[in-house]
Amino acid sequence: MPLLRFRTQIEDRPGRLAVLTAALAARRANILELSVQVDTDGVVDEFVVDVPPHTDGQEVAEALERAGGTRVAVVAARPHELIDEPTRALTLAARLRSDPRGLPEALAELLRADMAAWVFGAAAEREEPDALTVPVGPMRAVQLRRDGLPFTMTEAARATALVRAVLPDPGRTGAAGRMPRLISLRDGTQIVVRTIQERDTAAVRAMHQRCSAESRRLRYFGAKPAHGVMEAFCASSHGLTLVAEGPDGSILALAHLMHLLDPGVAEPAFLVEDHWQGRGLGRALAELLLETAREGGLVELRATVLSENARMRGLLTSFGGRVRRASHRGVVEITLGLDGKVARRPSATTVHRH
Repeated sequence: MPLLRFRTQIEDRPGRLAVLTAALAARRANILELSVQVDTDGVVDEFVVDVPPHTDGQEVAEALERAGGTRVAVVAARPHELIDEPTRALTLAARLRSDPRGLPEALAELLRADMAAWVFGAAAEREEPDALTVPVGPMRAVQLRRDGLPFTMTEAARATALVRAVLPDPGRTGAAGRMPRLISLRDGTQIVVRTIQERDTAAVRAMHQRCSAESRRLRYFGAKPAHGVMEAFCASSHGLTLVAEGPDGSILALAHLMHLLDPGVAEPAFLVEDHWQGRGLGRALAELLLETAREGGLVELRATVLSENARMRGLLTSFGGRVRRASHRGVVEITLGLDGKVARRPSATTVHRH
């Protein structure tokens, strides 16, 4: 028998649902699934029913209207949609934990949307009447569209819950919450690592000036950082930035874990002052980033690196990173899956500053 999905708004008082189900029964419609949702104008009931062959869905919709339903909509349903909603949501969440890039497709499956696409910038913060925009992070969202059935507030909440199930929890600070940290390099030099602060701007610029043009080029793909990048380093909405302080208090290195468009994925990046390269500082910072990423719930690190940057390639591949060609010539992408295992901790202790 054909399957139809009906959605109707009803008056929220006792007995109204019984009247609707009686109207469906009178049309020999067998209810296979019922969902009660909330929208801005009240309660919305959604039914999946099988009906006799050649049944006119619009006639059934009109019967629901006569029974007190308003804004009645009807679309075709498919057998595979008849699955327990909590089970379906949990299955999608489990799938996204291993493949966060599939978030738009998973949200479309969750809400049976016809279209799902990433939007960012101003579009990520703009609500459209015929679409559902699901925030994913700063200035990024997934926009869903569906013909015939407007999205309800309940569905918006379900989509947001699925996103939160796979995104890192901002409250889980992990290693970042145990800063500053004291690390020992191979030669015994002790370095303090902490999160960047706005007052570090001048010191960070001075470190960049001490770095050679080649070191800066390998890090930024150019002689100097892009405009506004210093401000992004200090903005927690963009990710995490660590600074390494030398014995004299100067900043020797930066380590970044910057959010990417895909949920659960971040980009690691490093800049170490030339004089301090080759002494184990970059590896120690990488271990701290891995520890933070795992404890923060990230599932993948993804770095875009100049193919000639042998030091960065060697560092990330030593932790299990996989190298593949990127879309631009002379650039490779290194992905490092985080399998939930506890990161190997560096020889670091927490420094208590008063």
